[in-house]
Amino acid sequence: MDVITLGETMVLLTPQSTGLMRYANSFSTRVAGAESNVAIGLARLGHRAGWISRLGNDELGRKVHSFIRGEGVDVSRVTFDDSANTGLFFKEKLTANEWRVKYYRANSAASQMKLTDLDESYIEKAKYLHVTGITPALSSDCYETALTAIDYARKNGVKVVFDPNLRRKLWDEEKARKVLLEFVSKADIVLPGIDEATFLFGKLEVEELAHRFYERGAATVIMKLGKNGAYVLSEKTEDYVDGFQVSQVVDPVGAGDGFSAGVLSGLIDGIGLKESVSRGNAVGAMVTMAEGDVEGLPERDRLQDFMNSKVRDDVER
Repeated sequence: MDVITLGETMVLLTPQSTGLMRYANSFSTRVAGAESNVAIGLARLGHRAGWISRLGNDELGRKVHSFIRGEGVDVSRVTFDDSANTGLFFKEKLTANEWRVKYYRANSAASQMKLTDLDESYIEKAKYLHVTGITPALSSDCYETALTAIDYARKNGVKVVFDPNLRRKLWDEEKARKVLLEFVSKADIVLPGIDEATFLFGKLEVEELAHRFYERGAATVIMKLGKNGAYVLSEKTEDYVDGFQVSQVVDPVGAGDGFSAGVLSGLIDGIGLKESVSRGNAVGAMVTMAEGDVEGLPERDRLQDFMNSKVRDDVER
């Protein structure tokens, strides 16, 4: 297995009309979750990815399970829960450039993940374990489960990749800072966005923010800067990596997960840190040009065409 990740995936409902959701008469349904988005992104690029989670033993849970399995992700460690439901969330397109997301995930099946959902022998076979800050925010059991998964990975020489992926509504700020910094200290690679870095360390220059993560124990820090690309800090590398500008953003949600998948793909392929981050920038840009969290995730041939072509439809460097 190349990458194993764990976390909640929900069914996404989106009004088929633009404007306030109260006026919507019809909705499309999709499957989305930060961790499974990364796993699907990796699978599309030809890597082996596994996803650990809990789903409600209901029709929505079976929809999620079937979809992720159909994308080539190993779901053999997913548990169905008879006592809790699969989570839901809505994505409201208020205007062409304004989105609003509302979650209905309290007491969901995934929020009740437990240590018994983990199999150390499964994690030890991976090259990377990918964890986000969403999972420990869901419940105390999820916190313990995510932390134990990291301990299993470190014990067996599996590199830990941590995306803070801050969700302010899930917990109070003091607890969020404490837990996120705890996870940063246990990670080999950290993938913070600029807003998350500012939340943790205050308003500082990009370079200084990256060094704050580095000082906390992360061997590699990759600061996501949106359309401006990324900033990379490690023992041997400290530099900006240019992003890919798109002429029209259709849906920005999921771009960060695409970025993570692209970076991990490059690291698995052994193409070098900056080259891996460039791949992440490209995947993230491509995600923004399609509706939905995973619909824009590219397969390898399309990604290579996107990165290699000097003249792109709808895209400019």
